[in-house]
Amino acid sequence: MIYTTEVQNMCPVAKGAKHDPAPIPEEGKWVSAKQISDISGFTHGIGWCAPQQGCCKLSLNVKEGIIEEALVETIGCSGMTHSAAMAAEILQGKTILEALNTDLVCDAINVAMRELFLQIVYGRTQSAFSDDGLSIGAGLEDLGKGLRSQVGTMYGTRAKGVRYLEMAEGYVTELALDANNEVIGYKFVSLGKMTDFIKNGDDPNTAWEKASGQYGRVQDAVKFIDPRKE
Repeated sequence: MIYTTEVQNMCPVAKGAKHDPAPIPEEGKWVSAKQISDISGFTHGIGWCAPQQGCCKLSLNVKEGIIEEALVETIGCSGMTHSAAMAAEILQGKTILEALNTDLVCDAINVAMRELFLQIVYGRTQSAFSDDGLSIGAGLEDLGKGLRSQVGTMYGTRAKGVRYLEMAEGYVTELALDANNEVIGYKFVSLGKMTDFIKNGDDPNTAWEKASGQYGRVQDAVKFIDPRKE
């Protein structure tokens, strides 16, 4: 370490105050974090790319500073899905400091990592007050049965009104309309469940029926429309 002449010529003055970092909540404990290995927690958040044409929801499970689990969900950009495939391989096993300073291929994923880093090191995680935090695998709980991201896709025009295309339950097949042409419900098929039924031996038509459902006052509808064609 190099000192300037001015510093070398100064007389020493003892440091009196001892002011440790403020303790943060981590997995049911209060921790004064001084190094990366002091950090643990599970959290998720959103990042976006520079042109704001797509976004990433990133979920991380960090134990003693190391990312043990990563869930990367993207929307709005086709290239981003391939970036997510790479990021999911890159993230696990890195410390959160390494991950913050690693190119995760896509701007949106990099921004999500930045936002999550801030949440985690400030103790603002979903597992802050959970004893021992969340087990590895907790990230999959966001996906539900069938392990598919929950996506809402809606489209509307002033001229023709609204179209529900995808709900948390699945792919919307029909909109139910009343006598005023207002939406009162919808029919859907869960593509994840349908795929599982087919993998388990059902023929596609049977799988379609078993994975189909409806929501709202469908029985009161006077008209049904295909939201993608009508």
